[in-house]
Amino acid sequence: MQIARFTMAYWCVLIAALLPIACAGIAKAGMFGKPRRDGGYDNWEPRAWLARQTDWRARANAAQANSFEALPFFIGAVIIAHQLGAHQGRLDILAFFYVVLRMAYIMMYVAGMANIRSILWALAFAINIAILFAGYR
Repeated sequence: MQIARFTMAYWCVLIAALLPIACAGIAKAGMFGKPRRDGGYDNWEPRAWLARQTDWRARANAAQANSFEALPFFIGAVIIAHQLGAHQGRLDILAFFYVVLRMAYIMMYVAGMANIRSILWALAFAINIAILFAGYR
């Protein structure tokens, strides 16, 4: 019996799945103990509360949405590459760089550095395409 193991690429899928949650945490940071009447986090209506945020909190929330949007393609690309028998080392490196680029993307998004953010998004998207075709023969 062969024992299945997580590859580095699969660990990267887990990290990528946690990135939107980290973005939500950034958007809500420092607002949990503050009363709702004073603008503190509203757990009764979290989406409405997030929609009213501005500046870096709004950008962190937008980064959360984009991270959720990018996740299915990344998961699919990694699974397809594994199924097609992609070279594991190459796949692991590509998945690692994808996650690093997405983390940098989130930082630039929250910081309000739109041009750099867009470049990082495009690079991560290109790497995701490379992951998808890593096992293509």
